[in-house]
Amino acid sequence: MDLRTAKVLVTGGSSGIGLATARLLINEGAQVAICGRDEVRLQKAAEEIGATGIVADVSLEADAVRMVATVIETFGDYNVLINNAAVGHYALLLDQKTDEFTRVLANNVTGAMMVARESARHFVKQNTGNIINIASTAGSRGFAGGSAYTASKFALTALTECWRAELRKSNVRVMQINPSEVVTNFGKASGQQQTASERKLQAEDIAEAVVSVLKLNDRAFVTDLTVWATNPD
Repeated sequence: MDLRTAKVLVTGGSSGIGLATARLLINEGAQVAICGRDEVRLQKAAEEIGATGIVADVSLEADAVRMVATVIETFGDYNVLINNAAVGHYALLLDQKTDEFTRVLANNVTGAMMVARESARHFVKQNTGNIINIASTAGSRGFAGGSAYTASKFALTALTECWRAELRKSNVRVMQINPSEVVTNFGKASGQQQTASERKLQAEDIAEAVVSVLKLNDRAFVTDLTVWATNPD
């Protein structure tokens, strides 16, 4: 697609991969809305990159419905969803708390579904659109302590495949980006130990991947794209 015609919603867009993606899309000529739960941080990010900020929690259905409606009203159109909002939590099975497990699924799976559903209703009506789910390499292989997070990303991969089968006939491209470890505040916020290194993936690398698949002519699409660091420490 021509990104100068893109009207985009980036969930979880006030930091990390979401913010880097929103910034790059705006630099390419797109109109972009970003959402987040922290109003102060969201508005600061929106002003910094020239995006529209929408305070919303994707795990709340009313917020998901309102957010998509706001994007359509603000831009007069809407054709790209970057389903990026996610939370992390890591614990061994013997220590796993049910409320934390449920919180991760509510954000990373149910939230992604609700925002995609509201977006797809508009895309199908106009017979064109794009949904990009930001998943993870954790969605293809589990690891100790990763029950909640990996389960959510395995589930997102399944959702991507289902939506693709349903929406292709309406010219809606459903794609997935699978980052390996990316140096952002996400790991720290979820209690995961992470060592910063210029040799590890940066948020901007994933933003480039998102833009690259969107730029394909609308007659073509990438089903999924996995991004690894070449030689991390």
